[in-house]
Amino acid sequence: MKILIVDDHPLIREALRHVLPGLAADIQLLDAADCETGLKLADVHPDLDLALLDLTLPGCRGMSALQTFRGAHPALPIVVLSGFDDSETVLAALDQGAMGFIPKSSTNEVLLGALRLVLSGGVYVPRQAIVGELGLGAPAQRADDAPRRPQTASDIGLTERQAEVLTLMVQGKPNKEICRELNLAEGTVKVHITAILKALGASNRTQAVLAASRIGLKLGSPGGHS
Repeated sequence: MKILIVDDHPLIREALRHVLPGLAADIQLLDAADCETGLKLADVHPDLDLALLDLTLPGCRGMSALQTFRGAHPALPIVVLSGFDDSETVLAALDQGAMGFIPKSSTNEVLLGALRLVLSGGVYVPRQAIVGELGLGAPAQRADDAPRRPQTASDIGLTERQAEVLTLMVQGKPNKEICRELNLAEGTVKVHITAILKALGASNRTQAVLAASRIGLKLGSPGGHS
């Protein structure tokens, strides 16, 4: 397993180097203090399994670091690790294709459990975002609990193709890009999205991502690979 850490705080990078080996005995950790160095490392190591990305990096403002990484490496699962945990920031990160959002105030157990969920194809969202202003009801797990084993798309009545569409939706990809990647007509994609939203009880993409996290839904690996 190979993970990239992009954070400008040396203490955070060092702490993660002590905690992340709890994911796997053979883990290889790379780290960078800024977005540019992180992107170069991702270019050199196309076999990365995951990137942990801070939002407040030198030379980056708002969601620009996440947008840049997502554009350069669309198949790489990116989890935001941030000192901010307000609903607005969490939802904005999900809208930009983050596969998870972990507040830096989280315990080591929550961090490892959240990363296991993402690596298995799930989406991790902190409890406060799930039960916040979107009104999606009680979460499947507490914020201080490790996420449970994900359900599969078929468990909620999604077809294999709809699961593929949902995977790309979670990555923040627009309809036209989904059409290209899956070789589908735009009208067909819209039909699939309507079915997905209905199955998840959501009215838009962000709610769909939150709902997928709330029920521990397992998606296909990012980039369309099974």
